Amino acid sequence: MPSSTKSHRVALSSTPPRSPLPGSPGFHPCVVIPIYNHKDTITQVVDALEGLDLPCFIVDDGSDSATKQVLSEINLEKQQVEVITRRANGGKGAAVITGLLAALAKGFTHALQVDADGQHQISDARIFLERSASAPDALVLGRPTFAENAPQVRVYGRRITHFFVWLETLSLEIKDTLCGFRVYPLSAFKAITDKTRLREHMDFDPEIAVRMHWAGVPILNIDTPVQYDQQGLSHFDFKRDNLRMISLHTQLLLEMVVRLPSILLRRVG
Repeated sequence: MPSSTKSHRVALSSTPPRSPLPGSPGFHPCVVIPIYNHKDTITQVVDALEGLDLPCFIVDDGSDSATKQVLSEINLEKQQVEVITRRANGGKGAAVITGLLAALAKGFTHALQVDADGQHQISDARIFLERSASAPDALVLGRPTFAENAPQVRVYGRRITHFFVWLETLSLEIKDTLCGFRVYPLSAFKAITDKTRLREHMDFDPEIAVRMHWAGVPILNIDTPVQYDQQGLSHFDFKRDNLRMISLHTQLLLEMVVRLPSILLRRVG
């Protein structure tokens, strides 16, 4: 993983704050936002998250100077925000991994992942966190409900991905693996990264969900609206990222064959 340098004026405390969520002792969440050139939407995303009163790691994955300027302004204005700057663009997965490892190093137990492009309904974040607090061992995944303007190629592409994920897990528990709105139990994430080098592009999101399922992590799914801006900035490269997805699912299917006896034994037990 590429090394990173921190660029911030207001550092987060090394001791996680008490969670504002009721009934959650030992539950210390934060927010992780990977960003690459989303200068036009990141401020609104951060503003929408303020009501949660949670520390927020924004991971700049080698953005352009205009985006860095916006992040610098956010950093100065928001005491709960820490900007982590990666020297070069490594992919969405690399940025998320950097943020989750930073959260672990600060002592947080859970991380809410939110995309920087404004497509998620941030008002649902509290629902995600409350579900996570009530089931702290679980991976909480967003299950998108799409508006009519959603690109059909993405909608159908998700269905293909769902099919392979169901084969890889022999289960229908995971309803969506591509939505970047989710809550990670960081101890489970760390256990996987200690053993496996995870993929670092768009293929990270489905891989970590499948591997957590293999590890016995409970899965919770929450329906949440996703709005695609037809004029918005997307970093999905149709050819390269689809090839990465094909490579990922080929690898996971082969691994699943090896894991099949243990999966079946766990189901029987």
